[in-house]
Amino acid sequence: MYPRAFKILNFIVREKIHHGSRAVLCIGNSTLRIEQCKSEVSYSRYHQVRLVQLCRRLAAGGELPGKGATTGSEESTPKKASSDNLSPQASATSRLKEAVIKVLPRKKERAKFDTSHPSTERNFITAVRAMSEFLLKPSDLENLRKTKRRSPFENEPPITVYWWKDVEAKAFQVWGSMEALEEERMKREREVKQYQQNIFNIKKLLKEYRRDQRTLLEPVKPDGLDSSGKVVWAAVIINGANFVMKLGAWAFTGSHSLFAEALHSFADVTNQLILAYGIHKSKQSADVVHPYGYTTMRYVSSLISGAMIFCVGAGLSIQHGISGLLGPTEVLPLYWAFYILGGSMITEGGTLLMAVHAIRKGAQEQQMSFTEYVFRGQDPSVNVVLLEDMAAVMGVAVAMGCMGLTSLTGSHIPDACGSCLIGGILAAVSGFIVYTNTAALVGKSIPQHRLEKINEQLERDVLIRAIYDVKGIDMGTGLVRYKAEVDFDGRELTRGYLDKQDLEVLLKEMQSLKTIDEVEAFMLKHGENIVDSLGAEVDRIETILKKSHPEIRHCDLEIL
Repeated sequence: MYPRAFKILNFIVREKIHHGSRAVLCIGNSTLRIEQCKSEVSYSRYHQVRLVQLCRRLAAGGELPGKGATTGSEESTPKKASSDNLSPQASATSRLKEAVIKVLPRKKERAKFDTSHPSTERNFITAVRAMSEFLLKPSDLENLRKTKRRSPFENEPPITVYWWKDVEAKAFQVWGSMEALEEERMKREREVKQYQQNIFNIKKLLKEYRRDQRTLLEPVKPDGLDSSGKVVWAAVIINGANFVMKLGAWAFTGSHSLFAEALHSFADVTNQLILAYGIHKSKQSADVVHPYGYTTMRYVSSLISGAMIFCVGAGLSIQHGISGLLGPTEVLPLYWAFYILGGSMITEGGTLLMAVHAIRKGAQEQQMSFTEYVFRGQDPSVNVVLLEDMAAVMGVAVAMGCMGLTSLTGSHIPDACGSCLIGGILAAVSGFIVYTNTAALVGKSIPQHRLEKINEQLERDVLIRAIYDVKGIDMGTGLVRYKAEVDFDGRELTRGYLDKQDLEVLLKEMQSLKTIDEVEAFMLKHGENIVDSLGAEVDRIETILKKSHPEIRHCDLEIL
């Protein structure tokens, strides 16, 4: 429609292509403006001036270069057009001036910082996390983009990371969908938990089997043949005979002191029968309900015995003495009562000597003093017999003295007071028995010097670096439960495992490994064997401890 305008545009395009520019051109009012933006080849000032001159010539009606027109710096004015072409040129020029042709650049919008939408577009992920969370193999990560990032740990080389979006796309390609990936992950977690539970159950069964085997091999003392059983059964027989004689003497004389002594002997017989049952029950083997055995039954029976002495012996003796004080009765001849009390003194003294001998022997075995052995309640059954016989001897002496005063004075008051005194002796004995057995049932530690000896031997083992949270609990009857948190030396454990292996065969097996899966299988195999060897080493250490310290019945070494 405007041939002159098209000529100008075509010329500008040719000049732009000729000079290889990315210029942005703007033509208006026959003037060419050039805006240069990030061009690899910029126009020089010469080409800018020349292009402007040529455009003005064309707008004025001149000819293009190469068609008879001359160009150069000496050409200052264009040729004038003929008069017959003036009118069309003026028309074209005016129309060109009215037209504004703009070629504007398309500016790319800059991405702005936006925190309103979560994005993992530029996140990184490590290889270990990619394989654990997306269940990929090392071969799946080989062709993915990766880069080096600074290690989060000091003095460590840079770590290799992958682009999160690439790993996610690879997981989608391998598993088909994220739902399938999640289902597979849950399945593997269930398999791992089941495997761990199976391993735990197997090890628990093996440990229980080994413990049962050791328990079966341990000699069990027959009931009634140890020192405690002998003392208790002897006391039952003697106190039974004394009860019958004292009861007959009381029926014949009506003495309050004799009645208290008869009650005392009856309480002794009952208590010692309870002690005999406790000794029998304490030797019963451990079972599922009581995995640590029934050794504390001795303390339970002794505690019941102490309560019986207090309630029956002390209570009735004091009550009968008070009744004698408030309601006087006729005093009968007491000659036969003195003979019976004398015989009771001899028999009670015999059982007292047996109890003293048994306690002294036990104290020597435990490397303790006589007093410490009694106050710590190491053998509660013998302690009860000892204290009961001491109370019996003292009670017989009190009864003989009070009855003698009653015979001399003819008053019933000394005899009634003797009954109250015997009740007081029984109450004191029962209180001591209850206290010592309660402390034993709650759980008390073994003496510190014995605990230090066990710890010293344990720390000398080459496999142990340190022990923590050590506890030695007295289980009664000279038995100890020992527990410690142990820090094992993994290097020595591995060296012990390698000593049992053929290293040449092991080297050939390592050299034949080609893939990561083979390396993993190799490490899993020997790692499991090393853990199994740790269990065997723990059993070895426990056996040594029990051999050196026979009082240790249960030894629990926990891996730190």
